Amino acid sequence: MFITIGAQVVFKNNCPRFAASLVSIALSAIWSITACAGDVDTVAPAPALSGNASINQPAPTDASANKPLTTTVNPAATDQPWLHQTLSLINSSLTRFGPYRTGNAYLEYEYYGTNGPFNLYGYVDALKILGAGSQNTSGVWDHGAPIFSEQEPRVALDTLAGKNFQLGPFKHIYLAADWIYNQGGSRSSEQNTLYAGLGTDIDTHTPLALSANLYLNREWQNYGQANEFSWDGYRFQMNYFYPLGHYLGGDFSYAGFFNYDFGSKLREEAGDNTYSDTEFDSTNALIYSYKHLRLVAVARYFHNGGQWNSSMLNFGNGFFQNRSTGWGYYLEAGYQWGKI
Repeated sequence: MFITIGAQVVFKNNCPRFAASLVSIALSAIWSITACAGDVDTVAPAPALSGNASINQPAPTDASANKPLTTTVNPAATDQPWLHQTLSLINSSLTRFGPYRTGNAYLEYEYYGTNGPFNLYGYVDALKILGAGSQNTSGVWDHGAPIFSEQEPRVALDTLAGKNFQLGPFKHIYLAADWIYNQGGSRSSEQNTLYAGLGTDIDTHTPLALSANLYLNREWQNYGQANEFSWDGYRFQMNYFYPLGHYLGGDFSYAGFFNYDFGSKLREEAGDNTYSDTEFDSTNALIYSYKHLRLVAVARYFHNGGQWNSSMLNFGNGFFQNRSTGWGYYLEAGYQWGKI
């Protein structure tokens, strides 16, 4: 994915202007570096892990509990499919996207692939599809959010400019976005969040593939929280993938990612210590892929999930312990096709 380094900026009305400046700086860097360094060999994108094997962004319920683990594929031949697709049944347990420990079984369609400068990844979940889930979850059949989705497109700016960017281990400069949408039944159960920024692939000269992103965070609906309809903070993300071997006719691999959210003003805007201005989650997955079968086991660590912070909370029905920090787990079985 991508990494950028720069001075921290206070985002109010100037944030869109700053985002445009980031793109301008990136394009200028591509032209100046490649002009000095000359042509470099084309570098295939590092396998990017877009996280979920049912994994996702912060929410007060398990509605946002998904974000599959995948690897980015290289550009395919013209007579071959370039898009990988999977339809999976996933069971989550003890996930902590809010103050409760939650879990449910849901159906997920996932896709990913690379074609020219465009690197696509995304998924759509039908929550609680079997009607099974913890007490604090709802989904398709019980008036909850019927659809949760995440789309993560990337565009290689150097490829668009007709250049091949390479500076040390960093290859390609991407314009990157991560759009999260939860179709809730009310404002308190809806999420519409955009992360946008720049990124890069990192060549380790080993089978380990790394990528990084640095995003700005734009909130629209956010489960009724005080930072709705504002630019609020940043996200740094790392993705990693390592092939472990070929066993019994299938491929065994490790994949993971972490998200670190910082610079938010949610705690100050809410006016109390119920929320945190930082949040961290780390995902670790073992993946077995055999022809059209994919099996995944995931352990994910949450710290201040959904930016919930206080040790004790009260939503009007008495005090209860905040469970936003700890481990959650996922099991996935899926059918895959296309570019495999």
